[in-house]
Amino acid sequence: MKREYPDNPIPGVGIIIYDKGKVLIIKRAYEPSANRWSIPGGAVELGERVRDAAQREVDEELGLKVVIKDVVEVMDNIVYEEGKVKYHFVLIDFWAEIQSGSLTLSHECLDAQWIGKDELDVYDLTDGARKAIKKVLEILV
Repeated sequence: MKREYPDNPIPGVGIIIYDKGKVLIIKRAYEPSANRWSIPGGAVELGERVRDAAQREVDEELGLKVVIKDVVEVMDNIVYEEGKVKYHFVLIDFWAEIQSGSLTLSHECLDAQWIGKDELDVYDLTDGARKAIKKVLEILV
């Protein structure tokens, strides 16, 4: 599956990890959105269920086992370059709670922070992540 200039949209998942009034954000190491804050996530693999993909991505990126809860948002992330679609992801964002593990960043994450509702504007979050995080915090806090 080629991520840049794909022939078809790529299904992906995002995970808003919630704990005690805060959510975990990551600073992305790679495109799309390199060096920006977002939520953990990635592409769904062939034959993989979306909830399983969400659990796998959190484990791979952060070393955490989570309990996937409800769908928060379904959105498109389309990036154009010189009139062509460079990236096109169809994203399903879930919220989750930590079950076990200790936070260990993979090469995909430059940093991670726990933030509350009042800190959303402090970080250069992707638009999609900001929207999904706001929804979770409005529901749970």
